[in-house]
Amino acid sequence: MHISSLFPFFLSAVQRGRMPPTQPNPGQYALTNGDPLNGHCYLSGYISLLLRAEPYPTSRYGSQCMQPNNIMGIENICELAARLLFSAVEWARNIPFFPDLQITDQVSLLRLTWSELFVLNAAQCSMPLHVAPLLAAAGLHASPMSADRVVAFMDHIRIFQEQVEKLKTLHVDSAEYSCLKAIVLFTSDACGLSDAAHIESLQEKSQCALEEYVRSQYPNQPSRFGKLLLRLPSLRTVSSSVIEQLFFVRLTRSILQRFPIHPELAVNFPERRQPLLPIMSQLGVTKGVSMRQYADEPVPLR
Repeated sequence: MHISSLFPFFLSAVQRGRMPPTQPNPGQYALTNGDPLNGHCYLSGYISLLLRAEPYPTSRYGSQCMQPNNIMGIENICELAARLLFSAVEWARNIPFFPDLQITDQVSLLRLTWSELFVLNAAQCSMPLHVAPLLAAAGLHASPMSADRVVAFMDHIRIFQEQVEKLKTLHVDSAEYSCLKAIVLFTSDACGLSDAAHIESLQEKSQCALEEYVRSQYPNQPSRFGKLLLRLPSLRTVSSSVIEQLFFVRLTRSILQRFPIHPELAVNFPERRQPLLPIMSQLGVTKGVSMRQYADEPVPLR
């Protein structure tokens, strides 16, 4: 079973959401999550809500994530990857407009864009991408490949590494990452959308928010907005099947073992819905994450 088949399950797990009922002032919102955003303390209301939807700040992904030269073990790599994937789903479920879409549209959008969101999250947290542990995580040492397949697989890993490094060299801040993820997520290219024009308008709104933010906060970098947008098409060059083989074979196996109901049916069984973090805990992917902050009760703004 492919990871994309599990998105109905992931969405049902966060259906109740984690956002408090009160919304911030639609004008301005002061950041208090420890990310100085290059000294910019106030953001537009839309970008503020995108940031506020992040399940946990970058610092909570783990200390290994912040040390690019540190070679992580297989278990840590898979755990970190699972957190990055889960956080993308939970973020999407809590940003403006996405929860209002039909559940079939939500699933279609995530199925098409999950790998791009994963690459953006990996770049944002400076995920270490050393080749040997990645090959071990994919189980290639245990199941030998032909020389041609190994070369092709290594080439896919190189493309993944290059995309992450190119984003890191732009020094993208948290607000820009949130806008980029929204632009990626709200794509009318997904199959079977009930209202593709509405999705496209949400993408345009996200793009305009990014353009306004970059123009006001980086006035001395007139080409910055264009450089950020030019990074997005190349994200699709990263093979989703390779990302899945590298990081998520164990995850899909664990979910199917612990939750035997077919993931495609999960959305039809609301009584089975559970908060996402407890599910992650059962799957062993919440090490270092505060369960108290992400319980069902509303949480304060970061």
